[in-house]
Amino acid sequence: MPFVTIEWFEGRSGEQKREIAEQLTRLLSEVGGMPPDQVWIRFVDSAKSDWAIGGTIQGGGGDAALGPPD
Repeated sequence: MPFVTIEWFEGRSGEQKREIAEQLTRLLSEVGGMPPDQVWIRFVDSAKSDWAIGGTIQGGGGDAALGPPD
């Protein structure tokens, strides 16, 4: 049984998470040969200010490539 954790910056909609969960579950089920109810996915949404990259706290602007799509 796979446990998948997706850690990312907050901002994705429930619909986006639902679609990702459905497609990832389908893929793991088909390729891994397991029933879909054995695929567990957890989304961990964090504010950019909760992350430091290279010693710099994120979220101060100018780092759009690391955040959710517009």
